[in-house]
Amino acid sequence: MNGVAAVSRGAAFEVVFVIALMLAETDQPCPAALAYPSTMRSSRLPWILMVVVSAIGYGSGSLFAKAIYSTDFDWLDLLVWRHLLAALILGVIVLALPAGRAALRGLTRERALRSFAIGLFFTANAATYFGSLTWIDASLAGLMTYAFPAIVAVLSIFFAHAPSGPRPWIALAIATTGVVLGVGGIPDAKEPALIGLVLGVASPIIYSCYIILAARLAGETKSGTGAAGGGGTSPLAAIPLSLLGTAVGMFVLRAALGRELLPLPIPDGALMPIIGVATIAGIIPIGAFYIGAQRLSAARAALISTVEPIFTIVAAGYLFNESLTAIQLVGGAMILGAVLVAEWGAIRSVGPKRSPARKRTN
Repeated sequence: MNGVAAVSRGAAFEVVFVIALMLAETDQPCPAALAYPSTMRSSRLPWILMVVVSAIGYGSGSLFAKAIYSTDFDWLDLLVWRHLLAALILGVIVLALPAGRAALRGLTRERALRSFAIGLFFTANAATYFGSLTWIDASLAGLMTYAFPAIVAVLSIFFAHAPSGPRPWIALAIATTGVVLGVGGIPDAKEPALIGLVLGVASPIIYSCYIILAARLAGETKSGTGAAGGGGTSPLAAIPLSLLGTAVGMFVLRAALGRELLPLPIPDGALMPIIGVATIAGIIPIGAFYIGAQRLSAARAALISTVEPIFTIVAAGYLFNESLTAIQLVGGAMILGAVLVAEWGAIRSVGPKRSPARKRTN
């Protein structure tokens, strides 16, 4: 449990960061401008950091799940509590904020239903990913998930704002190669069960479709990002409704499988990891990715998210003594390098600017 607690130490900063920038997406007065320095406000870097926060949050989900699975809870018990608590916690926060209440009041019935339906669809992604962890290592699951940036990039050509210029596509090719190396480097002695691999492959396909649907909800079109169009649904309204949709989806799934709707009592060893998976691996990554993608586009945000396996691999090795082969580590390095290739211009843009040299006067 000490290891899982170590994953949670940055949660307070992440919550403040995400809530502040969710407020920044509204027209309500708020202190969100203090969330990052003034030199960064006109650049893409704050939104890149939002997606990185999202990736770390998602990456921590498999770590919390492993701790929960060591109790009497399984993946379906975990998921129903994850999304129910996430919907309740974020719902209370949004209703307590004037900006949140304003966002909900301004929501049309059509957009409310779309937000709920997208969350309902997310049930399939969460079920396949967390279900796969019953049979495969957290580090391998993290790598397999990252086939999704390539899928999102292709879907964006038809349904959203596709990457422009050669750099994102080159970076995508590097990242995809890194994922292939990571999955292809599984030792024969550790070959996982086929059902685990099937679920692990299905998860990124479903997640890619979810990202495109969420991007469209956020206002993204072929011609530009959601922020550029200005017609997207506010994250303060879309995210809690989406989480509610996923929670309802989990109840339906449990009922269909003949399980009790809400598993009780919660084992003592599972309580804190469940709270962690609902907040650090639930509210934060879902909200942060929505906000980041609204500014950057779904395809670019998906590419930046490939930093997640780096976090998952390192943390899983530290907490659970899971190890990767040399070729898998090379794949991880390629994934990180791909993000640097894609976003180096944005990263450099916030560096200190040199003052023009003064002309010498005689």
